[in-house]
Amino acid sequence: MNIPNNEELLKAGVHFGHMRKKWNPKMRPYIFMERKGIHIIDLNRTVECLETAGDAIKNMARSGKKIMFVATKKQARDTVAKAAESVNMPYVTDRWLGGMMTNFATVRRSVKKMQNIERMLADGSFSNITKKERLTLGRERDKIKKVLGGVEELNRLPGALFIVDIVHEHLAVSEATKLGIPTFGIVDTNSNPGLVNYPIPANDDSSRSIELITNYLTASIKEGLSQRSKAKEEVTA
Repeated sequence: MNIPNNEELLKAGVHFGHMRKKWNPKMRPYIFMERKGIHIIDLNRTVECLETAGDAIKNMARSGKKIMFVATKKQARDTVAKAAESVNMPYVTDRWLGGMMTNFATVRRSVKKMQNIERMLADGSFSNITKKERLTLGRERDKIKKVLGGVEELNRLPGALFIVDIVHEHLAVSEATKLGIPTFGIVDTNSNPGLVNYPIPANDDSSRSIELITNYLTASIKEGLSQRSKAKEEVTA
């Protein structure tokens, strides 16, 4: 996938930042101008940062690292979940549980509990319990799946995080920083771009903007996975 050009970025509204009164001065290098009290993002910088982030995330995928997608904002959830599933990567789109990574063992226990309930409901292990008890267990499974279903296959900490709106997802950013996990983040004009390793200046409220950025990075991951697969084939040939 080619890197989006300025026209595509403009059509998706990537350039629209927040109102001036909400800005974070650390975003100054990524702001082109102010128009009617709204900061306009410099799309040339967006393209530069996208290229850097795309190369880095491709190399991570090629080396076999898992990239966790994080987006709990309503306008980003479906796009991000679909993108993550298309490259078999973990994702969090319902809510970020405190300790999702810093207390990963507890998260794994919850996932195992959900899987055990699923298996036992399917194989008839619970045939001797009441209908009400089965419903209660089913609800418990659904509750865990809603929050942790996207990380069900993640057996160890991810190699990196891709985050939509680093202000909204400050807990995820903080945990990744604490653990030294590299971060890719869409940073709007109210963000501190220094909090992530690979900031991508863009509108993080528009679903079209989020989709364009997410799809480009997902395509970069696909390319990395393809290169990894080819390299394995060459070794075994």
